[in-house]
Amino acid sequence: VSGRDRADVRSLVQLNTVFYAGSHGFDISGPEALQMEHQQGGSFLPILDQAEVLLQQKLNIIPAAFIERKKFSIAVHFRNVAPQHAEQIESVVDAVLVAQPQLRKGWGKKVFELQPRIDWHKGKAVLWLLDALKLNTTDVLPLYIGDDLTDEDAFRALAGGGITIVVAETARRSAARY
Repeated sequence: VSGRDRADVRSLVQLNTVFYAGSHGFDISGPEALQMEHQQGGSFLPILDQAEVLLQQKLNIIPAAFIERKKFSIAVHFRNVAPQHAEQIESVVDAVLVAQPQLRKGWGKKVFELQPRIDWHKGKAVLWLLDALKLNTTDVLPLYIGDDLTDEDAFRALAGGGITIVVAETARRSAARY
């Protein structure tokens, strides 16, 4: 389960026996022809296109700001941006969200992510996968390991019913059990 596009994750992992959930679970596929794109996700593609144009126009003046368009989201990376520009980038992202209220802002490590404003995230994707694969049983123990703030949704979804581990360089509050 990744914020990356499904095809990107698949090319990195390169295992044919694994289920891949890309775009925070908006795009899922795996062996046995299991495939799912979130039903509402497609209706947001034109809105994401418009938001991407606005972001490109407003952020092209900030050195090292990087806009990464994914199928169902837009990541605005500021990892390599001078610290004094971080607030400016967030202001631009917030202004685009005012213009496109159908989108919401997510956070990651030195990244803002614009996603459809619907109740879907990595945690919902994990629960959907467990149901679709008929693994939502007492003899299955899900294991979820993550290092990003967006993994917190999956940690919460599996609370009490799985092993959840946050990987972090420094201690931080997390819904992960370990």
